[in-house]
Amino acid sequence: MSHPAPRPSAPAAPPPTPPVPLAGLLARTDLGLRQLAGPREGIAIHWVHTSEMADPVPYLLGGEMLLTAGVHLAAGSGVEGLEGLKGAERPAGAEEAEGPGEAEGADTGSPAGPGSGSGPASDVSAPDASAPGVAAAVSTPALDAYLDGYVARTVAAGAAALGFGIAPVHDAVPPALVAACDRHGLPLVEVPAATPFAAVETAVWQAVTAARHRELTRLSEAQRALAAAAARPDPGPSVLRALARHAHGWAALLAPDGTEHGSAGPRPAPSCRSAAARLARVVGAGGPSSATDTLAGTHLTAYALTGRGPGHEALALVVAADPGNPPARTIAGAAAVLLSLITGPATGSAPADPGHSAALVQLLLGARPADTAPLLGHPRWTVVHARRRRDSTESPATPAATALAAALGTHLVAPYPDPVPSVPDTAPDIAPDLTPDVRTGPDSGQGTLRALLPADRDVTARPGWTLGVSEPVPVAELPAADRHAASALRRALARRVPLVRHRAPGPHGITSLVAPGEARRHAQALLTPLSASPPLLTTLHNWLSLHGSWDRTATALGIHRNTVRQRITRISALLDTDLDDPDVRMELWFALRTLDRGTPPA
Repeated sequence: MSHPAPRPSAPAAPPPTPPVPLAGLLARTDLGLRQLAGPREGIAIHWVHTSEMADPVPYLLGGEMLLTAGVHLAAGSGVEGLEGLKGAERPAGAEEAEGPGEAEGADTGSPAGPGSGSGPASDVSAPDASAPGVAAAVSTPALDAYLDGYVARTVAAGAAALGFGIAPVHDAVPPALVAACDRHGLPLVEVPAATPFAAVETAVWQAVTAARHRELTRLSEAQRALAAAAARPDPGPSVLRALARHAHGWAALLAPDGTEHGSAGPRPAPSCRSAAARLARVVGAGGPSSATDTLAGTHLTAYALTGRGPGHEALALVVAADPGNPPARTIAGAAAVLLSLITGPATGSAPADPGHSAALVQLLLGARPADTAPLLGHPRWTVVHARRRRDSTESPATPAATALAAALGTHLVAPYPDPVPSVPDTAPDIAPDLTPDVRTGPDSGQGTLRALLPADRDVTARPGWTLGVSEPVPVAELPAADRHAASALRRALARRVPLVRHRAPGPHGITSLVAPGEARRHAQALLTPLSASPPLLTTLHNWLSLHGSWDRTATALGIHRNTVRQRITRISALLDTDLDDPDVRMELWFALRTLDRGTPPA
């Protein structure tokens, strides 16, 4: 009988459950297991599978202890009379005697669970005592070749060990099987007749459950230790020490160039430290958030931190631990989150960067913004306007400024001041029904936050926030960028999208055909009737940017759509023009954009 060759594909990875040492099962006196062949040290069992198939490979996942009572030996090897029989010596002429027939192989196993398997007594019927006897130690070239191929296929499939049940088919483990297991390095365990296969499966799962409980206890203790370390006066070094202690390895903060900014635990070999530096370079170059490597029996894991080291350089947490220590990776992941918070910018009310503090002092003492720009450490900045959404999952008890600072990774956050002046009751160009909402809509700034980020920081959508983002600008142009971010936020609110970016017109746009001074004088003259009414200017800007949509403009401004209609009607009357005319709309938009790049009209 021919057998299929082993599958060339590698076996599946073992499950994410704690392995059970084979030595622990052998130490159980109630099981009575005895190892007859194969390596004895470092054998890990992940589960148990029972099969009487001549080729169980398609049903193996890797890491199993495969249990068999040898029912398949006769059918697989072509040697008749082996199944269901025990006895002494084969009588003369027995090679012509017919046995009860080939046993039909059946796969009875599944991933181990208490009671899921069956012992040898339940796998096959009791042997016929009157049948011609066959010694368990009988050996033929065909049987030897079959067992060698069977063991080779089992090893190729990733099985961790083979358990051979004594009775009812065999009264001893075939010597050819012992030799094959020694030859291929597969641990062979004898399962006595008094031990059902189900008892072996139950023992494995009891050990897995106990090991899992120990792992969870260890993780809980490690998390408590990390949290306590993060609360100490020196949180960074304390977290590294706690991580190294509970991961049983080495932990370090590395810059992309390999510079070490703190470490704890026994230092690994130089080759491992070089590999750690390479991983830090990979995650610190804007690549993946984590990376792993295994070198010289040491498992290396690197995590990119959101915080920055001295000189605003990227940082990575690298952990070197034993490959057979899965909890170390979970513990390291928790430490990476803490270290990101610790090394990140402060989110309190006081500036965290000394340069920012110096810039603030100079501004308070009368310095111009352009003079303080070098103290900020970055030549170009991005302005972000943000509003917290109602569907935010953040705790309402968390101040909005603190939450936004954590979300964007900057401590340069402040509430948006109300820029709208009080409207006198006698203002002739504002209808009476417009006055109450001047300070309550988004255009008044209530509930809006402003943030500054270095231009090299990529601003992306954040859960629970609606963001308007300006173009990167030098410090001298921050006031204009602030208005652009406010406009972008209004468009984001109107469109109900999480983020809108302001796009500056290109150098070859139509606005570049008109001299800036001339364009500005024309815009001021055109919009003079609205110059004393900022709410009307804001309404016109939003209405035009949203293509004349009443509803979206009302949403952006936080007012009723009828109020928008009344304002647009008032604007049309003040300008003495038809706002339904696309040429008029284009000219007004050109004027608004011209003023938007400078300062608001007086």
